Amino acid sequence: MYRTKLWIIGLGLWSGLVAAQTAYDLKDLENLASESSPALQAAREQVRASESAIRSASAIPNPEVEYLKGSTKARSPGTNTGNTDSVSVTQPLDLIQRFPRIGAAEAGYAASQANYRVVQAEWLARLRLRYYEVLRRESEWRNAKEDLKLIQGVNSRIRTRVDSGDAARFELIKSEAEMLNVQKNVQAASARVAHARLQLRQAVGAALPENFQLTGQLQNVPELPPIETMREALAGDNPSIARARAEVQRAEQQLSYEKAQRLPSLALKATQTTDPDTRSTMGGVVVSVPLWDWRRGPVGEASAQLARARNELRDQEFSVAQGLEMAYQQYEIALSQVAALEGGIVRQAEAALKVAEAAYRFGERGFIEVLDAQRVYRAARAELTIARYELAAAWVEFEKLRAQSGESK
Repeated sequence: MYRTKLWIIGLGLWSGLVAAQTAYDLKDLENLASESSPALQAAREQVRASESAIRSASAIPNPEVEYLKGSTKARSPGTNTGNTDSVSVTQPLDLIQRFPRIGAAEAGYAASQANYRVVQAEWLARLRLRYYEVLRRESEWRNAKEDLKLIQGVNSRIRTRVDSGDAARFELIKSEAEMLNVQKNVQAASARVAHARLQLRQAVGAALPENFQLTGQLQNVPELPPIETMREALAGDNPSIARARAEVQRAEQQLSYEKAQRLPSLALKATQTTDPDTRSTMGGVVVSVPLWDWRRGPVGEASAQLARARNELRDQEFSVAQGLEMAYQQYEIALSQVAALEGGIVRQAEAALKVAEAAYRFGERGFIEVLDAQRVYRAARAELTIARYELAAAWVEFEKLRAQSGESK
């Protein structure tokens, strides 16, 4: 008996520990997914590659060593013969092209960092939408089960009245038809919950167990700051604009580099030649003269890329500003709908349903009026769930544009 009690206590503790380990809020899901997301890992590797590109652009050109060996043969009497060798060392100098090349690499590194923020913001938006989608579907499933419980209670009372002869059988048929319809809604809501959970687990990764539970609620959506504050901070916070600006800087540096390629390049050269009679040492400068190739093609391509980057920057600034306005308006619309539904519509519909049920029990109202009251209540509650989800979706879009990555409030 004592061992049995200990086993039951241990099983209860283990069950509580498992339940605690499989309950997640939004912040837990973000932390869990950030460690295993292939998209984020690929973006991080791109940042590392761009950082290595700066070291490549900053590298000093390697010297060139030339060694020649031969022999000297006499063509006239009295001339010494023997072996002849020559050693030359050439060190290219890239003083003119060096700084534009490094600048282009540094701008590419800034663009890769901004691109990582873009990928992270989009990934976070998808994850948060999946999270709120599960909360929405679970709320709809709970509401459907409550509706089924209500209609089953009404159906039981109608069956009693029909059996006693106080009500027509038509009411029972109508009630059973309505109950079948509600049962169908429960099954559909359960399937939508399962589908939303699969989508959330796909967004998080295999680290999220199949039997996970969510601790948040659909109505717990953070408040947004004033739109005036966000307009001022938008240009500095949005990663898409930062990436577009970095692309403009990279295109400018690339154009400068291509233009610098037009200028003569220099190299220092030292040569030592040894023959049977003498040893000569020489030093000088090697100049490449841009006589035929003025790099019109690369310069024109870089110029066109710069114009494209500037146009994309202007388009991105306009798109983000408009998206911010639309997201904020959608948030305010959803917020007003939630306030109206929570403040009066749902409560009034619920009160009307209770009055109709009470009146039906006392024989003052018919069953059709009870069904109508139930439908009105279900419709109002469904609208509230949708409005709460739209409020959450507007907040997610707003945070995506603001790109407060990793900060779930």
